[in-house]
Amino acid sequence: MSNGSIAYETDYEVGQDNLMLFGMDLHNPVFFISATLILVFVISTLLFPSEAKALLDGAKGWSIEHFDWLFIWSANLFVVFCITLVFLPVGKIRIGGEGAIPEFSTISWFAMLFAAGMGIGLMFWSVAEPVAYYTDWYGTPLNIPPNTPEAARAAIGATMFHWGLHPWAIYAVVALSLAFFAFNKGMPLTIRSAFYPIFGEACWGWVGHIIDLLAVLATIFGLATSLGLGAQQAAGGLQHLFGIPNEINTQIAIIVGVTSVAVFSVVRGIDSGVKLLSNINMVFAACLLVFVLILGQGFGFFTSLGQTASAYIQNLLPLSNSFGREDDVWFHGWTVFYWAWWISWSPFVGMFIARISKGRTVRQFIIAVLLVPTVVTAIWMTAFGGTGLDQAMNGVGQLTNGISDVSLAMFHMLENLPLSSITSFLGIALVLIFFVTSSDSGSLVIDSITAGGKVDAPVPQRIFWATLEGVIAGTLLYGGGAEALKALQAGAISVGLPFTVVLLLMCFSLYKGLSEERRSALG
Repeated sequence: MSNGSIAYETDYEVGQDNLMLFGMDLHNPVFFISATLILVFVISTLLFPSEAKALLDGAKGWSIEHFDWLFIWSANLFVVFCITLVFLPVGKIRIGGEGAIPEFSTISWFAMLFAAGMGIGLMFWSVAEPVAYYTDWYGTPLNIPPNTPEAARAAIGATMFHWGLHPWAIYAVVALSLAFFAFNKGMPLTIRSAFYPIFGEACWGWVGHIIDLLAVLATIFGLATSLGLGAQQAAGGLQHLFGIPNEINTQIAIIVGVTSVAVFSVVRGIDSGVKLLSNINMVFAACLLVFVLILGQGFGFFTSLGQTASAYIQNLLPLSNSFGREDDVWFHGWTVFYWAWWISWSPFVGMFIARISKGRTVRQFIIAVLLVPTVVTAIWMTAFGGTGLDQAMNGVGQLTNGISDVSLAMFHMLENLPLSSITSFLGIALVLIFFVTSSDSGSLVIDSITAGGKVDAPVPQRIFWATLEGVIAGTLLYGGGAEALKALQAGAISVGLPFTVVLLLMCFSLYKGLSEERRSALG
C-alpha cells in the first residue's frame, strides 16, 4: 500500500498460492495451465499446421464478422472514457499516492512505452499500409477509388486512424487500471486485480485465474507471432541489402540472436535492460527519421504533416462507425482486425506501461499515453508513409506497382533515396532492437502474471519465458512455416473477442476505484 492511499480490505497476500520449483516462483494454477495449453497448441500446430490454421482462421473470421460492431464501438468508448478522465476531478489522483515520484525520467518513460507498444509495427507497416490502401491491395477505405488524389489522402488518414488515439486508448485503459490497483490499492500487479471492485474476493479464485490465463496466452502468442514475422522482415532486408538468402536458416538464426539478447536484457531487469535498449532504440529511430525527412520530404515535410493531421481528423468519424459500411473487405480485413489485435496485445503493453508509470497523475498519464505516441506516429507516418505514397503516385521505383512483399516495402522506399545502404542497414538494426525490447518487456509482464503479481520474479523464470517466446516462434516457423505463424496470429486475434468484454468491465471497475479514492481523499 502506498502513502496517501487506502487499500481494499482483503486477506489475500501476493504470492500466497505460489509454488517454488526449479528456482522459479510459480502461481498455482495459472503458470501450469498456461504452460500446458501453450505446449498443446505448439505440438498440435506442428502436427496439423493446415488444420490448425483453418480452425483458428475460422474462429478469427467468425469473431470479426459477427462482432465487428463490438470491436469498433468498444474502441470508441475507450477513447471517450480516457479523454473524460482527463477533465474529471479524478484526474488529479497520483499513481502510487500523493508522495509518489516517477521512477524514470520522462524521456526514458516515453521511449519504453513507445518501444513496447508500437515500435515494431511502425517499422513493418508505415510504408506498406498507406501504399496498400492507395493501390487497392486489399480494399480501400470507404470504397474510395484507388490511385487517385482522394485515395492518397484517405490512405494516410486511415493509416493514422489505425495507429493513433484508438490503440493507445486501449493500452491506457489496461495500464491505468493495473497501475492504480497495484500502486494505490496494494493489489498484486496482475490483470485480475483490476476487477476487485466488481468481483471482490472472487478475483483470487477461478474468475481471476481465467482472466490471467487469457492475458498470458494473448501475450505469448502475440509476441511469438511478431518475432516470427519480424524475422522474416529482417531476413528480407538482409537479402535486399547484402544478398543473404532469405531462407528458413537465416530466419531461425535471427530468432536465436534476438532471443539471446532478450534473455540477457530481461535478466538485467527494467532499469539496466529494457530502459537502456529502449533509449538506444529511440536514438536509432530518430536518426532514421531524420534521414528520411531530409532526403525524402525536405522542407515540404511540414506541409505534409499538416495534411496527415487533417486527413486523420477528416476520416476519424467515418472510419469509427460500423453501421452502413459498404467497404466490408477493407473494414473487416484492416480496421476490425487491428482492433482485435490491439485488444489481444493490451495485457502485455498495458501491464508494462503500468509497471513503469508510478508517480504520474491520472491526467498526466492519459495525456502522455494518448497524445505523445499519436503525435510521434503522425511524424513517422508522414515521413515514411508519405514518402512511399509519393513514390507510388509519381512512378518512382517498385512501389509504383503496389505491394509485392510487405516485409520489403520499407526497403523498396529507402532504395530510391540517397544513402540507401546506410538507411536500410539502420532499418534492419532498428527492427531487431525493437524485437528485443518487445520480447524482454513482454517476458517481464508474463513473469509477473505467472508469479501471482510479484514484480521481481526470479531470474530463472525470466529466462524461461524469454526463451519460450523464441522457441515457439522458431519451432513453428521451422516446422510449419508461414502457415503455422498465421495460425498463431489467428489464435491471438481470437482471444481479442473475450478480452474486449474484459476491458469494458475494466473501465467500470477503474472508474469505481478512482471515485472511491477521490471521496476518501476529500474526507
